[in-house]
Amino acid sequence: MNQFASFLRKEFLHVFRDQKTLLMLFGMPIVQILLFGFALTNEIKHSQIAVCDQARDDLSSAITSHLQASRYFDMVGTLASPDEAEAAFRAGTIRMAVILPPGLESDLRREGGASVQLIADASDPNIATTIAGQATRIIADAKADAGFDQPLPVQLQVETRMLYNPELKGTTNFVPGLMSMVLLLICVLMTSVSIVREKERGTMEVLLVSPFHPLLVLVTKAIPYLIVSVVNLAVILLLSIFLLDLPVHGSLFLLVSVSLVFIIAGLSLGLLISNVTKTQEAAMILSLVGMLMPTVMLTGFMFPIENMPLPLQWLSHIVMSKYYFIIVKNVMIKGLGFASVWKEVLILFVMTVILLAAGLARFKKRLA
Repeated sequence: MNQFASFLRKEFLHVFRDQKTLLMLFGMPIVQILLFGFALTNEIKHSQIAVCDQARDDLSSAITSHLQASRYFDMVGTLASPDEAEAAFRAGTIRMAVILPPGLESDLRREGGASVQLIADASDPNIATTIAGQATRIIADAKADAGFDQPLPVQLQVETRMLYNPELKGTTNFVPGLMSMVLLLICVLMTSVSIVREKERGTMEVLLVSPFHPLLVLVTKAIPYLIVSVVNLAVILLLSIFLLDLPVHGSLFLLVSVSLVFIIAGLSLGLLISNVTKTQEAAMILSLVGMLMPTVMLTGFMFPIENMPLPLQWLSHIVMSKYYFIIVKNVMIKGLGFASVWKEVLILFVMTVILLAAGLARFKKRLA
């Protein structure tokens, strides 16, 4: 019994002496509970909407007030006509437009029926369906509060129109997210591990003292993964077009060009990681944790960013895959051109330049 207690005491000492083990045992559960229980939620709140009130009566005012007071929606403006909704969707400023037609209250009182139209951005079908359902319930509550809850044949129809994805295909959100994740992981993970492997084996020093220029060594290490990433991009696009029935509605040249910038940014990040790690395991963990989790959680692929706490929303601004995800959805799904994504393209290009410069500077410092 004393021997058992001694061994048990020894194991407890090992556990509490190792700070990394303590962090894993106590820190990881706390972080996961906070992330998945508080920060990352599938509940859709603060969706940007705009109202086109052509009726301008008591019922339309009640509907507008109820929508504005709801925690599910943020009123970002009003529309003078339904035609302005198209421009708002193209600019990405709203997720849904509420069209209140002329004579809404009078038609409901005299004829016993009227209709309200909801136009939702269905490039993410789950969010579109959810916010349309939320708006329908709020409109029903507004109708009742306005005095139309009496047991009479009075019906207020809510007509929902799903923009960009009328069939509500899940692939419209899955394919852009998959492209962001696959391309980034291949570029970052494989590049960093490949270079660190040479360092572990001692062959990197041999390559660096050879007549071959050191920077050309990095280029030769990166080019194979650049080609592999381009092939993966082509495979994903071909599968989406012919197997998933999801064609590229916008410019294929623009999509491929931006993808090349994104791939080069990933290769540059892999180079930077390879210069700050000494083992393949460390490079792999840093690449997976640093790339996979932000891509899944902070791009809008799995969880709506506007529902997250402000610190996580700010953190999402430095996740490069977020901007690529937005570009792919706008170009591939919505069929928009460069004018609608130039800000994201510029940010992605600046990130690429910064990462490439940092990676090369760090590499030259190691050589010195």
